[in-house]
Amino acid sequence: MHEQQRTTRTLLVKHPRNFLEAFAQILLLNCNSDIHSLMRRHQIERKMALNTDTNYQSLNEGNPFRKECEEFHMQDHDDTPGDSAIMIHVVPETNKARWNHIEDLDSFFTRMYNYHQNHGFSVIVLDETLQLFQFGFVVWLLTFTIYCIDHPVLFGNEAPLSNHSKVTLKDVVIPTRQCIANFNGATYLLLLLAIMFFIVRFLRVLYLITQYLDMKKFYQSALHIEDKEIDNTTWHEVKMKIREVQSEQHMCIDKEQITELDIYHRILRFKNFLVALMNKNLLPVKFNVPLFGECVTLSKGLLFNIEVILFRGPGSPFQNNWQLRDDFNFRSNQVELAQRLSRLIIWVAIANLILAPVIFVWQCLYFSFSYINILRKEPGTLGMRTWSNYGRLYLRHFNELDHELDARLNRAYEYADRYLSSFSSPLMTVIAKNILFLSGGILALLLTLGIYDEFVFQVEHVITIITILGLIGFMCRTLIPDENLIWCPEQLMTAILAHVHYLPSHWKNKAHTADVRKELENIFQYKANYMLNEIFSPLITPFILLFVFRPKALELVKFFRSFTVSVKGVGNVCSFAQMDVRKHGNPDWQLPKKNNKQKIRVEHDISTKSEAENGKIELSLIRFTLTNPEWKAPPDAVNFLNDIREHAAEELKNDMIIDSETKPNPITESLISFGTIDEYSSLATSVFNAHNVQRAELLTSSLKQSMYQSRCLDKSAHPIQTLPQTSGFEQMLQRSLGEQDGSILRLQTSSRDNMRKMRINKVEGRLEGPSEALLYNLYGIDTKVSNPIDITVADMCLSTLYLHNLHKNNTEPNSKNTMDRDAEPSTSKTTIIVSKAAEDTPLLCNVRS
Repeated sequence: MHEQQRTTRTLLVKHPRNFLEAFAQILLLNCNSDIHSLMRRHQIERKMALNTDTNYQSLNEGNPFRKECEEFHMQDHDDTPGDSAIMIHVVPETNKARWNHIEDLDSFFTRMYNYHQNHGFSVIVLDETLQLFQFGFVVWLLTFTIYCIDHPVLFGNEAPLSNHSKVTLKDVVIPTRQCIANFNGATYLLLLLAIMFFIVRFLRVLYLITQYLDMKKFYQSALHIEDKEIDNTTWHEVKMKIREVQSEQHMCIDKEQITELDIYHRILRFKNFLVALMNKNLLPVKFNVPLFGECVTLSKGLLFNIEVILFRGPGSPFQNNWQLRDDFNFRSNQVELAQRLSRLIIWVAIANLILAPVIFVWQCLYFSFSYINILRKEPGTLGMRTWSNYGRLYLRHFNELDHELDARLNRAYEYADRYLSSFSSPLMTVIAKNILFLSGGILALLLTLGIYDEFVFQVEHVITIITILGLIGFMCRTLIPDENLIWCPEQLMTAILAHVHYLPSHWKNKAHTADVRKELENIFQYKANYMLNEIFSPLITPFILLFVFRPKALELVKFFRSFTVSVKGVGNVCSFAQMDVRKHGNPDWQLPKKNNKQKIRVEHDISTKSEAENGKIELSLIRFTLTNPEWKAPPDAVNFLNDIREHAAEELKNDMIIDSETKPNPITESLISFGTIDEYSSLATSVFNAHNVQRAELLTSSLKQSMYQSRCLDKSAHPIQTLPQTSGFEQMLQRSLGEQDGSILRLQTSSRDNMRKMRINKVEGRLEGPSEALLYNLYGIDTKVSNPIDITVADMCLSTLYLHNLHKNNTEPNSKNTMDRDAEPSTSKTTIIVSKAAEDTPLLCNVRS
């Protein structure tokens, strides 16, 4: 500071001609120093005000900004000497101060996630721009088709004005002026609405471009990730860099450090509420239809309206992206809030009813333009299956991002498709065969005549008849089962459960029934059903909102009041998303407490409303800890996870000797089911061998039978005894077993071989789970290994099967704790294992020799 003053005074003495220039420099320095001082004072006062308004607990050392304020006054006094009012203004680094104190972190983190998942700035801008032009194209094409084409001439009802023997495009297309003259008042009104909507979409695209341009700068300057490297960077790596940026620049001013759970809370705040509402059966997805019974549906349009009503619309329970309205904190006014919410639902339903015709037409055009070219070349696309919107929300974990859910469901796709394809109705099979015969005869006649003389194809409606007959033939072929299939529903259902993690408990041992098949079809539906559901949703949504969703207004108010908590630095979140097993866990999905079983059962009956269903909390917690191994879980969560792993290892240790008077305990049964899945057979056998389980050859033999029979859905059936001794399964088995010293190198080699079959997508992020995982404990490896094995997905599958078996034991009326086994009626365990491996259900049809 003093050096700057001496320089200025020297300039005045040696160069008097530059007096005005030096004087201007001094004024500028003073002005900058005053502005900098005022801005800094305002920033500190604003932080103090924010600290006063928050409801968080105060720090032990008092006001966190008091020290900063004192330092500011001392620095302000020391840096301003009495003989000069000059103050140096230090400009902060741009990329160090640009991202501090972001007001809406929810939107910022959501854009950050979308930027990564949508492959960067260029792809996002191009996609948004082309979607805007798609709307304009649809409006132009519809207008042109109605008013600018001479339909009588096109269909041959009138002769063209020209004397050509062949109709040309010029004869069919009406001139522009005449086309515009054909417009009426309704046409101008619709075009005006379309133009207004186009302008709104255009402004939205401009806003998104500016937002994602800012996000591009954030990725480059703060995260040091270029667009060309985004596809090679996992979300887990991005998440770790976000935590580093928080430490440097304090994007969130309420916390020094943010955790992985904080990031997930901000991105999935409303999605976690929807998952909880689905878990508590408060969403309008199931309703009774006369003559059809109970129907399950959840279209994207209905889901969008629910989000507007509950989270994003005016009058919704949330006043912004991160805070619930204060009215919901009081029990006394819940009836008034329910009435207000009911009125909001009515107004939204009326708006949907008014716009239903326009939205319905748009849906028809959109799906027609999107799928017509695909259906023309591959009509079998309609016969493919997809996970329904209801299924995706029902199967979703708390704090699970979209790409994580997609990867998990994709692994279960093949098993679910094979399971549903194995069902058939003998009556429908006979009818389909006869319809296929009749339609094939007519189609063969038309094609033969057309080959003889091509003029046959010019006869009216012949091409239409051929197309319809082709569709009828395809539908009939889907109803006729493959004569070489063998029915193995339980093994397939086990594989489905291992990957999707949530299936109703009453499906156990009922996979061969039609009721289970019908319920699974609600989750895993035909693509044709999905398209029809979306097309007709504008006509159905208003009535669902009025007659199904509106009566639940009071329950919704009670839900938000009871299950919303405030988290420091995050805001209001769903309490279920905290994954607190002590508060929201279900005792039926946890280990029974010793000498306290009756007390737990009483507490379970009293606090049923606060417990999540289907083990949602327990399984969500296990998955989150596996996919986020750096996350420091609360003590209750750590105790729960440790108890599960230690109890499973203890069960397997006690089951080393297999006798004929005991039933398989939950972990043994889970490992046997785990081994029936192609990807994990060698891992299951390695665990059995590592614990020196007697009759290991019996277990591996049963697994081999299960593996082979599950494959019979795609291959011809042959006797199991003729299975080659050099099969791929036995090769994997030899690589996995080896010596019984638990060599980590051997397990790593086996695991790498298995990973090629796990179909794990790199975008899932880090695949290396914590060394405290269930498979590690069961295999007996030292938990201090520094380089974990990539078996996260396999560990989650085994944990899922184990928790479901624990739930089955806890809910069975005569279930006994496996730690305190009593003598059972004489039942050979060999018989039990074989019954698990070889289905006792009848064959789908007789297999030809």
